[in-house]
Amino acid sequence: MAFEWSLVSVAESPSRLIAGQLLDVVEDSSEYRGARSGFHTDRSMNQLFKQPATRSLPPTVRISADIGGTFTDIVLEGPRGRLTHKLLTTPARPEEAVLEGMRHLLDAGGFTFGDIAVFIHGTTLATNAIIERRGARTALIATEGFRDILEIGNEGRYDQYDLQIEKRLPLVPRALRFTIPERTDVRGNVRLVLDADAVKALVPVLKRERVESVAIAFMHGYVNSAHERLVALILEREIPGLFVTTASAVCPEIREYERTSTAVANAYVQPLMASYLSRMKESLSTMGFVGTLFMVTSSGSLTSIETAQRYPVRLVESGPAGGAIFAAQVAAELGENNVLAFDMGGTTAKLCLIHEGRPAASRLFEVDRAARFMKGSGLPLRVPVIELVEIGAGGGSIASVDATRRINVGPESAGSVPGPACYGLGGTQPTVTDANVVLGLIDPAAFAGGRIALQPSRSRDAMKEHIGTKLALTPDMSAYAVYEIVCENMATAARAHMIERGVTLGRHTIIASGGAAPLHVARVAEKLGIARVVIPRNAGVGSAVGFLAAPVAFEAVRSRHMSLDDFDPLIVNDLVEEMRTEARKAVENGADDAPLIEYSAAYMRYVGQGHEIRVAVPSRTLVPTDASWLRSAYEKEYEAQFARCIPNAPIEVLTWSVLLTTESDRVEAHLQSYEMTDYAITPGAHSDVFDGVSQTTLRVPLYRRDTLPIGGRISGPALITEDETSTFVSSRFHAHVDVSGCIIMNLKRKEERRV
Repeated sequence: MAFEWSLVSVAESPSRLIAGQLLDVVEDSSEYRGARSGFHTDRSMNQLFKQPATRSLPPTVRISADIGGTFTDIVLEGPRGRLTHKLLTTPARPEEAVLEGMRHLLDAGGFTFGDIAVFIHGTTLATNAIIERRGARTALIATEGFRDILEIGNEGRYDQYDLQIEKRLPLVPRALRFTIPERTDVRGNVRLVLDADAVKALVPVLKRERVESVAIAFMHGYVNSAHERLVALILEREIPGLFVTTASAVCPEIREYERTSTAVANAYVQPLMASYLSRMKESLSTMGFVGTLFMVTSSGSLTSIETAQRYPVRLVESGPAGGAIFAAQVAAELGENNVLAFDMGGTTAKLCLIHEGRPAASRLFEVDRAARFMKGSGLPLRVPVIELVEIGAGGGSIASVDATRRINVGPESAGSVPGPACYGLGGTQPTVTDANVVLGLIDPAAFAGGRIALQPSRSRDAMKEHIGTKLALTPDMSAYAVYEIVCENMATAARAHMIERGVTLGRHTIIASGGAAPLHVARVAEKLGIARVVIPRNAGVGSAVGFLAAPVAFEAVRSRHMSLDDFDPLIVNDLVEEMRTEARKAVENGADDAPLIEYSAAYMRYVGQGHEIRVAVPSRTLVPTDASWLRSAYEKEYEAQFARCIPNAPIEVLTWSVLLTTESDRVEAHLQSYEMTDYAITPGAHSDVFDGVSQTTLRVPLYRRDTLPIGGRISGPALITEDETSTFVSSRFHAHVDVSGCIIMNLKRKEERRV
């Protein structure tokens, strides 16, 4: 095999991608052609020099893998640059696609598994297990009298006017929810001693019901966990091999419903994730891997495999978090302070706000929502997370016509098996990818670098049978309707999220990543009134690239109610030290000699309010006079969010947190951005694209991304192709390639637009 790396010298170019890594890629190899094989790309358009690959390189290879519902993305970064690979996910055994992709890139670069220093892995397996209800057979043990806390919830209705409202069923059925006589009060005082005999009496019941995993959540266990820990010890001794989760370990915070729901979710996915991670670790070891294995958490940080096996609930949003990290890095490099990250893959689309280079963060999110945009309609999880809006709108999302003759897109997905109709792997229902093929936005011969040969006739047949015949539309207009609806779904989700955050849409730049996002982002931007769009290099595997920039980190949290009027620094200092110790144990296996940065915070509110605001706390020993400092800091944060504060109102702290992190390198913005020039680029070819507004087929310019010169002007409509994805420049946008290698789309002036 003859491979050739192309590099861009960091010293001669102001472009620096993730943490100063060199760029580039290898030429193709026919040995890896095939329907399941993906592609490696990132051919540099400005190759300064070339050199042959050698096998005498030091073992400094870093690899990341992102398992999605449709595609698995692999990225390798080594001494000479970056290689990327994309292949269909193997849902029955997800590790097979990961290992196949790793072998492909290692062979392409002349490496072995022994050369891998770090392997970083993110996955949606935990999320999918909850959504598809294929986790472990799980039981819940609660305080006597609180058997139905999962169904009672917070007694709220996400849609108070819907008389036929449906809530998601709990992960644990009522028959497997048990109670034990015990009680601890809000201050941690034991009011009723745990009945150990009642716990032992449950052992034969759990065995008879073939329970695989148990969640233990007692009232006020967050302040005194003794009873939860005792039950765990009894069950682990009496039932070897049983997975046991205590709420006090997973979520030691106030609010029993969210705490119990989080513990149950952890228990529900723990056997599945433990089995998968063990298989992955064993397979890697067999192949000679001796490096460090990290898992990506929902907060966008890295954690050890041991921590991931204990707290798999923290992995629920790990895949989507990578896209937000990737967008944040690109935003920092380009000097973009206000960004909407738009990540659209094969199964879902994700949106995230990024301000001053940092993704929005939260401590509470929901999975498996019954209503797409309705808070409270899903299962709440209280863990650190990058705040994302996720909708079932990916390339594999299935389009259908309901009883009211309305076209719906998603959330059901064709996934990788059987996949969209055009894959020819057994899928017969029309998907978003099929719509793009029919519209001419995807070149069937060049999809996945030409390794997955698409069949446009199957896409047209699916559109005609499932959409066209029911609505008297041609396959072209059916595809256009699907395209418009999926773009409107994403725009609607973005509007709702922006309104909730009090953010003005028009002041933001969209950064698109994922295999499908560049095809839809221009239309989404038009609907949102956003004038600037960025498609970075390696956008098609953006999440996997983002993983390589994530820091090793762990956040420990404890709920301890305290009024600022009765502020006791001794209690707080002891609590912080306890959390610091927990966090240090969680990161010590992965941080190595990297310096750890500590961030402390308090979650505060005015007495009588229902929710808290995060306030940064100095990472030092607190003293009594810090009570006034905390009041001032809280009022400043409150006023920033609500434009006023309440003078002299009593303030209380509910929760404290400590974050230890090996914070990733900050990428500095370019001092000068290379703007679009006034000369147009001559296209290398043309393609037929159906325009639904005029209901005609247009002949549009077709460009290859790796041949585009910096700054040359492209006037939409146009298509820009690359192996990982394709970018559609709509008629309302100009496009050019920036010095960073990003495709920049800017809205045309009104007099320039063509409808």
